[in-house]
Amino acid sequence: MKKLLTLIFAITLITNIFSQEKLSEGPFNQLIIRGVTLINGNGAPPRGPIDIVVENNKIVKIQVVGYPGVAINENKRPKLKQGGKELDCTGMYLMPGFVDMHGHIGGVSQGADYDYVFKLWMAHGITTVREPSGRGVDWALDLKRKSEKNEIIAPRVFAYTGFGQSSGSFNPLNDAPISTPEQARKWVRANAERGADGIKFFGAAPEIMAAALDENKKLGLRSACHHAQLDVARWNVLNSARAGLTSMEHWYGLPEALFDDKTVQDYPLDYNYQNEQDRFEEAGKLWKQAAKPYSEHWNNVMNELISLDFTLDPTFNIYEASRDLQRARRAEWHEDYTLPSLWEFYQPSKISHGSYWHDWGTEQEVAWRENYKLWMTFVNEYKNRGGRVTTGSDSGFIFQLYGFAYVRELELLREAGFHPLEIIRSATLNGAEALGMDSKIGTVEVGKLADFAIVEENPLQNLKVLYGTGAVKLTEDNEVVRVGGVKYTIKDGIIFDAKALLKDVKTTVAKQKEKENYIIKQPGVKN
Repeated sequence: MKKLLTLIFAITLITNIFSQEKLSEGPFNQLIIRGVTLINGNGAPPRGPIDIVVENNKIVKIQVVGYPGVAINENKRPKLKQGGKELDCTGMYLMPGFVDMHGHIGGVSQGADYDYVFKLWMAHGITTVREPSGRGVDWALDLKRKSEKNEIIAPRVFAYTGFGQSSGSFNPLNDAPISTPEQARKWVRANAERGADGIKFFGAAPEIMAAALDENKKLGLRSACHHAQLDVARWNVLNSARAGLTSMEHWYGLPEALFDDKTVQDYPLDYNYQNEQDRFEEAGKLWKQAAKPYSEHWNNVMNELISLDFTLDPTFNIYEASRDLQRARRAEWHEDYTLPSLWEFYQPSKISHGSYWHDWGTEQEVAWRENYKLWMTFVNEYKNRGGRVTTGSDSGFIFQLYGFAYVRELELLREAGFHPLEIIRSATLNGAEALGMDSKIGTVEVGKLADFAIVEENPLQNLKVLYGTGAVKLTEDNEVVRVGGVKYTIKDGIIFDAKALLKDVKTTVAKQKEKENYIIKQPGVKN
């Protein structure tokens, strides 16, 4: 029996190694990426052909090797060292690895484990993720360490613990709720000692928020906040920014800072926060209650936030089903890449968060479209005046799938008025700056880490080519084809086959469906 178990273990190990080899390759003592057009992430226009030389996960040379349409003189290209790896990417487009500033690493309720989530992110060129609260600091930090050692297929992880959260062996207040400034400071110090990169707030009493943010700032850590309605009437985005918050998530708390004729949202008198139909329906009317764009108060709030070096992480995509439920529900990637358990989680429910489709219709969607126009006007002007806007997806909720939702966020930034080069900067350099990592990632520069996303089509011309499903195109021969999808994701100098990662996820989803004899169901429709 002992020999049999040893044999089984050996076979399993060999199988895992073989599988890993199909999905990734490296690292190498030297990696030369040949012939790319570089979109650098700093706002500079594309340039190429370029050869990029990486040694031991550091960019050591970025060399222009010719001109478009002209044969390259091979004698003038960087030389490959013995044992080095050459990756021919002639004609392809290379960008810094993307940064997802709002990435929940799956969820128990969704049935989505980290391996599934990480592969979808990596398949879309996402090499860095900030997790703003999740299953606990111990769990997140364990995945962070494994990612740093490249023991798992994963982006680099930045763990922002949910304020007041206790989990596993992290329990600084012995499960007591934070109810005093002293307790807030104690919890913040313990979180820093644990190794967390920052804190995700949802709001609290003003004196507690002020104490926690002050202590966190003293420790040199960063912070994010979803200003939930339960506390926003006393503590909005402007209060947070003044107290030291470094970034805001979504948009809650911003319209409240822009109120000029009220202090509380215009709630219907039968509103119940625990009823998510109420919560999200009324949220869709909130921006119309704020000061008008470019008015004195609107300008004053914006200019003060910019002066405080405050970051907006809008996550436009996560609310898009509110303005077009049918579009979000019928996205083509659900069929092959959405887990059955995740699909069930999305369905109308009084319990599952973000499943608020109790009675959602035209009136709610029209209100949300107007909400988006006003929200996007603020975000675009914030960028125009020099404010930092990052890219975050908040996937795993409201019909938004990991990786795919990130690309949709890029498209929505375009709708807001961003130039495609500004979008790539938001997805790369701006995220790196917000994390305090811009000396290591965010642009392609000598001395920085080898994190790249490489695609065969020009993403500036059509952001849809970044979707794992690619973009539909008609050829000159009148043939309908799919083009794009990230070709290679490179993280820490390791080459990942993005399409193979997607195929792996597709197989996982198919196996679960087969096991459960499952097909994607639509509410009210007999299958």
